[in-house]
This record gives sequence, structure tokens and C-alpha cells, in this order.
Amino acid sequence: MRRQKVGPARTPSTRLIRTVDVALIALSAPIWLPVLAVCAVVVAIDSPGPALFRQPRAGRHGHEFTMLKLRSMRAGENPLLPQDCEITRVGRFLRATSLDELPQLFNVLAGHMSLVGPRPMLVSQAALLDASQRRRHAVRPGLTGLAQVNGRNEITWPQRIELDRTWAGSPSLLGYVLILGQTGLLLARGSSGAGHARNDPFVSAISVGDAS
Repeated sequence: MRRQKVGPARTPSTRLIRTVDVALIALSAPIWLPVLAVCAVVVAIDSPGPALFRQPRAGRHGHEFTMLKLRSMRAGENPLLPQDCEITRVGRFLRATSLDELPQLFNVLAGHMSLVGPRPMLVSQAALLDASQRRRHAVRPGLTGLAQVNGRNEITWPQRIELDRTWAGSPSLLGYVLILGQTGLLLARGSSGAGHARNDPFVSAISVGDAS
């Protein structure tokens, strides 16, 4: 996907957020690294195939990068709307707890993502955005974001994109901390969000193999 300049250059806030991203991940490594290792082993034992799932996503300024996740479906084609039989036993638990997202901490360390920001879209989804909506790509995509703590998949795509644009237009360290705190509360309550609706226009335009 071609890089598109859709926002201002790096600001003091984005530079500070990047520093905090790296510091938080480094300090918490003794916790999340063993958890990730155990999850990866269990995924590999539970069903044949690699533990990691790699997928192209649209990042900052529309630049394409490879996003990492723990595999939650059987190896092979991964439809965006899988049937229950295509999700593994371990994968169902990983999705419910969002542990399948843990490998994205490496994406954050590599500078592809941030802990907080708009969720990275599939490349085919990003191609459907108009010029105004593409402003969501002015910042690094995140593991969680303003849309995720305000309904996630239970709100419409226009609402999600508007929340993404709000964050991209004025990222701040205070907002970053608040969103991380809200995300922690949601995870503690077991609120991982609903799946994609089958009549979602962003879903219907995506081919098999572009699983999220």
C-alpha cells in the first residue's frame, strides 16, 4: 500500500508516547514474555501449524506492515467471519481474553504500532476510506484505542473511524494513560467486544484469507 501523508509531522506528544510505549513494554517483559511463550506452545500443541499468524495491515500514513497475532484458527485459509469449527479450542480462549494480541508488543517495539491508537485496518479495508477518513492513519495504529474503549465492534464503522480521527488529531499522554486504564478494566470484566457483523460493508468487501 502506498504511503500517504495524512497528518502533521511528529509532535512532542507522539514522541513522548513512543518513549512510554517502549518503557512500559520493557519493564513489563518479565510478565508478558513468559505468558506469550506458554500461549505459543499451547497453540502449537493444540492444532497443527505455526503458533504465529502474520498479516499485512495498514499502518501510519497508510504504510503497510506485517502484524503478528497468536493463531486462533486452524492452519490454512482464515476467513474474516469463521465458523465455530474453524476456531481452535485454545483459539477461542485466546480471543476471549485478547491474549492472541500479545505478539503485537513486538510490532510496538519495532515502531509499527503503539499501545494506544486506531486499530490497524486490513489493507483492503483501508482502501475503502475516503480522504477525510484516512486522517486516522496520521498516528501509529494501536493495540487498543478510543474506539475500543467506547464500544469496539458494537458501534458502527463511521463511529469507530470518527473516534480514530479524534485520537489521531490530538494524541496526548493523559488520553493515552486513560485509554490504557479503561482497557485494563474492560479486560478484567471479560469484555472483549462482539465480532464483525456479516452485513458490515467493510466485511463484505474483503476476500477470504483476510482474517482479523
